[in-house]
Amino acid sequence: MEHGYTPNKDDYVVRLRRIEGQVRGIQRMIENDTYCIDVLTQISAVRSALNSVAIGLAHDHIGHCVVNAAKHSDEAGEQKVAEVTDTIARLVKS
Repeated sequence: MEHGYTPNKDDYVVRLRRIEGQVRGIQRMIENDTYCIDVLTQISAVRSALNSVAIGLAHDHIGHCVVNAAKHSDEAGEQKVAEVTDTIARLVKS
């Protein structure tokens, strides 16, 4: 099954691996008693990077899954719009 992100999957994997490395770096900072503000700055950078991935995935989902559902039927399109809206609401809360 092809998902909306499938054409960009390799890019997402690279970005997530980079984020994973940043998180490991934060762990090392804590282990090395790095200054609190520097750790918090890195945490902010990781959150921003994850938000960027989330926005890209939402864009891909809307452009593929929501559009295809809407082409199938109005009801299916409305269901996908509600689904992505709920998901975005959860992302905004976090």
